[in-house]
Amino acid sequence: MTTLLQSVDANGVATLTLNRPDKRNALDYELIGALKEALVGLDARADVRIITLEGAGNYFCAGGDIGSMIRVTQRSSSANEQDALALARMLHALDTASKPTIALAKGVVVGGGVGLLACCDIVVAADDASFSLNEVRLGLLPAIVAPFLIRAIGLRQLRRYALTAERFSAAEAQKLGLVHRVAPRLEVNLAHAAIVADLLRGAPGAQADVKSFFAECHGHGVDAELLREAAHRLAARRSSAEAQEGLSAFLEKREPHWIAAD
Repeated sequence: MTTLLQSVDANGVATLTLNRPDKRNALDYELIGALKEALVGLDARADVRIITLEGAGNYFCAGGDIGSMIRVTQRSSSANEQDALALARMLHALDTASKPTIALAKGVVVGGGVGLLACCDIVVAADDASFSLNEVRLGLLPAIVAPFLIRAIGLRQLRRYALTAERFSAAEAQKLGLVHRVAPRLEVNLAHAAIVADLLRGAPGAQADVKSFFAECHGHGVDAELLREAAHRLAARRSSAEAQEGLSAFLEKREPHWIAAD
């Protein structure tokens, strides 16, 4: 069985489906590698506008595959570290993708699955979804996902949920900032479609610039260097062919070329 399903629709919306429902879509070495390869490949495609991540069955992702972790620890320390590094590199590929990324969190989200959400730009959760960072109950720590989760929900909140390993609801995840929108399970796809429609109205080059510049700004104090870079970025974007098309379309009361005609 293919552990990762991939499709791209006519609007350039790619969907990656974690497809290990019998294993609660747990992340093993094969799935981690397939995800990274797919993310890098889709991000390089000009015909892809948006990347959506979801899970098959009743779990979004149960985190790391326990059997896989036990097996790798029985090998060399180097193999153990390389396995952990593969997860880090996959999450980094998701976090730094130039395309807008959306996660659809239905069902249970655990450990590394929560990390996947933290790396996506937008997260829609079913109202009955539940979340937890259960690593300490296994004698582990959420080291790889921690940098992304600190940014997403803050250090103090992360300490609580990582130390207690308690489950929290979709409503709580939204309060924390991990989830942007909560919808009834049967309406998650409708919520996704509405977000996709908004994203498709944006200029793809501008969206890529938003992501890269905001990443550069994060953690950087507002100083003369950052302000100069901000001015440089805006001036370059205003002079781009894409921006000229967008501004002209506004003045001419028409849709810019990146919005498909009905």
